[in-house]
Amino acid sequence: MIKCKSCKTGFTLIEMVLVIAIIIILASVFVIGVSTYINRANQVSSNVSSQNQDFESKNNDINDNFVSLGY
Repeated sequence: MIKCKSCKTGFTLIEMVLVIAIIIILASVFVIGVSTYINRANQVSSNVSSQNQDFESKNNDINDNFVSLGY
């Protein structure tokens, strides 16, 4: 087996740049996907909140009617 004294092992600059570029692309895809789910969750939360407010107002109306009847 011949060993080369001038042979160096390691990564070249181009390989490192390619790896960093791939990591950045994957991270951006991940962030876009997560932000989509966060937006959907916020929309569902606001819908549930408005439904709870509607239910609360109807419940208060019913309670007021019972109080006026003497219950």
